[in-house]
Amino acid sequence: MPGYRKLGKTSSQRKALLRNQVTALLYHGRIVTTEARAKEVRRLAEPLIALAVKERDNYETVEVTAKVPRKDKDGKRVKEVKEINGKQKKVTVYDEVKKTIKKDKPSRLHARRKMLSMLYDVTEVPAKQAGRKKGTKQADIVGKLFDEYGTKYANRNGGYTRIIKIGPRKGDAAMEVVLELV
Repeated sequence: MPGYRKLGKTSSQRKALLRNQVTALLYHGRIVTTEARAKEVRRLAEPLIALAVKERDNYETVEVTAKVPRKDKDGKRVKEVKEINGKQKKVTVYDEVKKTIKKDKPSRLHARRKMLSMLYDVTEVPAKQAGRKKGTKQADIVGKLFDEYGTKYANRNGGYTRIIKIGPRKGDAAMEVVLELV
């Protein structure tokens, strides 16, 4: 007997499906799926949350200077005409800004890479520009795991998800459930 459910799929399809559902669960906080899939997703999601809880405070803050392009009132980069090698060229003007960043310690970095190997990238699209590439940005699910879920579940020893049955599906009578973070 295998230690996991096969879900009627080949291994590559099954892994992709489960990665997708784990990513959706951690991004949205809840998903609706079949009972068998929910139990498999729970098996993969709970260790990720436990890892985030364990490594949530394992970083140091470092102050760095970064070059940031200067922008005008419309949000466009400010250009300046300079003479380079005897030719007039437009060059972007940069300002130096001091920033404080979180620098992961080695064990947290390892945890972050383990999470990234399991989760897919999520692109957030603004509602008013749905379907367009402009204004989209990558959601930081790993950051959400460490900052939001790591602190939320700090005093909890496992059991980060719950499965609520909502009844059989109309087409094939498979038991549908809501899998949500507690």
